[in-house]
Amino acid sequence: MRIDLFDFELPEERIALRPVTPREAARLLVVRPGEAEPFEDRHVGDLPGFLQAGDALVFNDTRVIPAQLEGIRHREGAGGQQVSATLHMRMAADRWKAFARPGKRIKVGDRIAFGHGGNACLLGSLDATVEEKGEGGEVTLRFDVSGPILDEAIAAVGHIPLPPYIASKREDDADDRRDYQTIYAREEGAVAAPTAGLHFTETLFDALDRKGVERHFVTLHVGAGTFLPVKADDTDDHVMHQEIGNVGKRTAEALNAVRARGGRIVCVGTTSLRLLESAAREDGTIEPWSGATGIFITPGYRFRTADVLMTNFHLPKSTLFMLVSAFSGLETMRAAYQHAIETGYRFYSYGDASLLFRKEP
Repeated sequence: MRIDLFDFELPEERIALRPVTPREAARLLVVRPGEAEPFEDRHVGDLPGFLQAGDALVFNDTRVIPAQLEGIRHREGAGGQQVSATLHMRMAADRWKAFARPGKRIKVGDRIAFGHGGNACLLGSLDATVEEKGEGGEVTLRFDVSGPILDEAIAAVGHIPLPPYIASKREDDADDRRDYQTIYAREEGAVAAPTAGLHFTETLFDALDRKGVERHFVTLHVGAGTFLPVKADDTDDHVMHQEIGNVGKRTAEALNAVRARGGRIVCVGTTSLRLLESAAREDGTIEPWSGATGIFITPGYRFRTADVLMTNFHLPKSTLFMLVSAFSGLETMRAAYQHAIETGYRFYSYGDASLLFRKEP
C-alpha cells in the first residue's frame, strides 16, 4: 500500500508535552467500526464501563531505562567529538545496539566516553568501543563493563529518551522519570514507554477488579526504532526494526482460557498486540514465546488474538497508524483522527487515548 494513504495534517498545538493529572483523566475516544455513530467521547476513567466480567486486559510490563547517552568520541589522530547514542536493543551482557549521531562520522573501532558533563560514574565516564556499524546510524557498542555493573552505569549517566516530538521542544527532567513509566513497569530494557499503559492508576485498577476484568502481563522491550520515520513509498518496501519480547506459559494459558469461555482479549498498547500476534498460531491459540519480533501489521492483516485495542494517537505515516488502520479500518481511523483533531484531543506519548473495537472481516 502507498505510504501517503496514512498521512494526515496534525496541528502543532495538538502534541502533548506533559501528561494530564490524574492519569485516568485523559480523554478516551471510543471507536466502533460499522456503527451509525462510530465515535464516542469519554475519559480513560470510564474504561470499566466498556468491559465485561471475564474480559482480560493485556499489559506490557517493560520498564524504560535512561537509554539516552551523551559522550565524546576518541580516535587515534583525531580530536574528540560530541556523540549522542540511543540504546535500543541489548545483544549481550556488555553489548547494545544503538542509534548514534552524527552517524556518518562514526567508524568501527572508535572509542566513546559517555557521561562527561553529566552524572559522574566510574570516574566520570562509561566507555565503549564501536564494534559494528549498520544502516541509518545504527551501531553496536561493546562496553568496558557488563551485566549489573553496566546497568548501574547506564542508570547513572543516561537520560530518559523522550520521543523526538517532545525532546525537540524541551529538556527531559525529573518528572519524566516518573511520568514516562507505567505504574506496573517491571522488566528493564525498553527505551520507549508502552504509552497506552501510562493512563493506568491504582484507582483504575481497583475499578477494573470490581468489574471482574482480568489483568495479564507480557514483555516487549520497545526500541527507539518505533520513532523512526517510514522512508519507503510503499509498505512492501519498509523493514521493521526488531524488538525482544516474551509471553510466559501461564499468561498464554490464561488468555487461551479467556477466549475459550467467550471473554474478550483487550490489548493495552500496540506493543502488547504485536507481541500476542507474534506468539499466536493460525487458529488463534497463543503459545509461550520468546525472541525478537519485527512483525509489521498493515491493512489486510488477519488478527488472531485481540478483540479490542486501547492505544494513544500516533504519528502520520507511522507503522503504528498503519496497525490501528488494519485493526479498525483505514477509512474509520482517518475519520477518527480527524474527529480527534477537531475536538481537541492531545496526541502522542503524553496524549489522550482511544479504545478501538476490531473491524469485522
